[in-house]
Amino acid sequence: MVWIMIGGAIGLVVVCLVWLVAIYNGLVGLRNMVKNAWSQIDVQLKRRYDLIPNLVETVKGYAKHESGTFEKVTQARSACMQASTAGNLGELGKQEGFLTQALKSLFAVAEAYPELKANQNFMALQEELSSTENKVSFARQFYNDGVMRFNNKIQMFPSNIVAGMFGFKESEFFEVAAPEERQAVKVQF
Repeated sequence: MVWIMIGGAIGLVVVCLVWLVAIYNGLVGLRNMVKNAWSQIDVQLKRRYDLIPNLVETVKGYAKHESGTFEKVTQARSACMQASTAGNLGELGKQEGFLTQALKSLFAVAEAYPELKANQNFMALQEELSSTENKVSFARQFYNDGVMRFNNKIQMFPSNIVAGMFGFKESEFFEVAAPEERQAVKVQF
């Protein structure tokens, strides 16, 4: 009888340990998915940031007197890259809004130059930026979906107990602050 009770107690401990390991591994998997999703946003933003200097140089050739616009785009790009490197999502969302506004100004400048709109290099860059904007949007959506799943797991019982024991913290959603920043950069002429 004593052996049965000891065996039952050991069995209960083993079941609890398996449960604990399963929840812990699930949390680690979700946390890593969120990190991967952030990396995918970072890859697309880097692609976007790499395109911007080429676009600015192409427009500069046609609109030499618009240096203020070019400087704003360059400064906004640098600020975004710094916020992205720091991993500060709130700051990155804010800086992305400034970059979007600066790019809108750049495209407004380009609108005044019909020969620029017909330039093959400019058209290719315009298409590449448009494609990149779509990829950034999808990457942000995937990231936010992963953050939601991870945060739900951290907040829901019984996994919230394991999350608290091992110091899992909620992840921050990628959001933009102002409504006008939520719009994609328009690159059509």
